[in-house]
Amino acid sequence: MGILDGKAVVITGAGRGLGEAYAMHAAQAGASVVVNDVDADLAEEVAARIRQHGARAAASGHDVSDPDEAEKIVGLCQAEFGRVDGLVNNAGLNYETSPWEDDPDSIRRLVEVNVLGVIFTGMAAMRAMREQGGGAIVNISSGAFFGQRKLAAYSASKGAVASLSLSWALDLESENIRVNAVCPVAHTRMVWKSERSLRAIPADRTPGKVAPLVLFLLSDAADGITGQVVRCNGRQLHLVGQPHFKQPIFESDAWDTTSVKRAFDDVLQAHLEPFGLEKRMPPRLRELVEPGRTA
Repeated sequence: MGILDGKAVVITGAGRGLGEAYAMHAAQAGASVVVNDVDADLAEEVAARIRQHGARAAASGHDVSDPDEAEKIVGLCQAEFGRVDGLVNNAGLNYETSPWEDDPDSIRRLVEVNVLGVIFTGMAAMRAMREQGGGAIVNISSGAFFGQRKLAAYSASKGAVASLSLSWALDLESENIRVNAVCPVAHTRMVWKSERSLRAIPADRTPGKVAPLVLFLLSDAADGITGQVVRCNGRQLHLVGQPHFKQPIFESDAWDTTSVKRAFDDVLQAHLEPFGLEKRMPPRLRELVEPGRTA
């Protein structure tokens, strides 16, 4: 008996890397899988491997960034397997650049896939899930949404995915649809471009090490868990804290620039937040901690 026995799941961006690992592990856990990838040949290769191991799989070459094609991905799952129990929104693009050198066309395409693709495929899946009485959505975010050098557009898109997941969890709880986000840390072709680098991946950073978390969140064993952002880097598994309003909170009937400056100079500067994944201190906070040090 597998944790996903009898379930039908859609996994986008499943032609290689993390998506491929999620698809293969889901099939091994008993699920029927729609393997989606904009590279239809890669999708079919993964689906064929799943079928060779005796599980059920269908390949989809549809583009998640097109709402009509996103509908077809979910429709394929319904046509082939009779229902849609789970969706893993994994399809994504990434590239590095200094933010002042970024290319508008590249940004647009990244947002279309990483954000709109999640929205369009999620909308199609949740409509199907509402009709059948429930389901589970796992959106793949990234710890980069805290801020990471040379990944501004990607980080912003993954922050959008995290926020989207929290909003959907609120809207869909009454529909018996759970929505969670996963921030995986794994070495894939998206991160390491060369085959030589990929062959040198540490064993605890392979995509398969993240798959059990995704399978659990898709399964009935995760009943009652929704609205969570979970990070897994192979060895470590932990919840990501939700943003919150910090104390102290000042009130004024009429803020002006002088009173705002006074609030920062007198109190708030001591409460400035370190920023980015590297937890870099703002210059003013560094000066408070280490007087005389320059940024």
